[in-house]
Amino acid sequence: MNNTRDSYNDRISAARREAETLKEAVKKRKEELADGSLQENARKILPQLPRLSLRVRRTLKGHLAKVYALHWAQDIPQIVTASQDGKLLVWEAYTTHKICAIPLQSSWVMTCAHSPSGNLVASGGLDNVCTIHNLKSREGPSRPARQLAGHTGYLSCCRFLSERQIVTASGDTTIKLWDIDAGVKIHDFEEHSGDVMCLAVAKSNPNLFISGACDNVAKVWDVRDKRRKCIQTFTGHESDINAIEFFPDGAAFGTGSDDATCRLFDLRADRELNIYSDENNYCGVTSVSFSNSGRVLFAGYDDYKVQVWDSLRNENAGTFTGHDNRVSCLTVSADGMALATGSWDHSIKLWGF
Repeated sequence: MNNTRDSYNDRISAARREAETLKEAVKKRKEELADGSLQENARKILPQLPRLSLRVRRTLKGHLAKVYALHWAQDIPQIVTASQDGKLLVWEAYTTHKICAIPLQSSWVMTCAHSPSGNLVASGGLDNVCTIHNLKSREGPSRPARQLAGHTGYLSCCRFLSERQIVTASGDTTIKLWDIDAGVKIHDFEEHSGDVMCLAVAKSNPNLFISGACDNVAKVWDVRDKRRKCIQTFTGHESDINAIEFFPDGAAFGTGSDDATCRLFDLRADRELNIYSDENNYCGVTSVSFSNSGRVLFAGYDDYKVQVWDSLRNENAGTFTGHDNRVSCLTVSADGMALATGSWDHSIKLWGF
């Protein structure tokens, strides 16, 4: 019996060594095929960006505790924000008017999202449940339209694929795809080995989404793939990936991590293109968002600041200060005219030129 067990262990060890050897061979081959870096070529062709200096144009006040998440609607200047005061607030962003306040069954909320039409909002957190509210309901939005239960760990992120489908990420290391109308799970995606912290859906192809996790890995998924396997895996980060966002054309994506770096990965090249870091900044990255052109990457940090990066030339293009605590979330509006930031100082700020 012991001999059999030793034989299995030897075979497993040999397989792991072979896998590592193949990984190194693939990495080496990719490096051989790379005829230059994005940073080098961009600096030859593109002029340097001027220092960006956005000002706070609006401050949305209403939450009584830490703001953990925010999300813009696609076609209207509307924001949903989630706070540990136990409320979702839906704002008309440019007037700062509150459209509605939705009390949550659990105050330990970690994520929120708008549906593509702006009619639905979703949230979740330490209750392990994704709760969906209909803003156009006759009974009002306070009563949940759907409660999607199935995760065995906290809900870290949720994003709508459409008005009928939503994906949720969890501390149980899984991602689930749900049918909202039926209130049932459609599929599980289970290849991460750590808590899944963030999700993003491609605007150009809502069947495609990406995830980042505490296993330091980002994965690309296609809901049409019947195998339920990730179609690409990207490594490079040295700590938890807290934030992830598609490049505007959908062919690349950016990430932010506790290792104090943001990174740009390309789906076509299947490799990392840029690392955005400051040797004097050791604070983790909480959130990332691209400008509409993709030239600028905004990143929120634990040190209460927002750093602005030239995503192509890999240069710092500005620093925004204004919050009195950790910048927990940020997103650029759909029209590209405003940047919204949320913080543990209980406020949401809208930045513009």
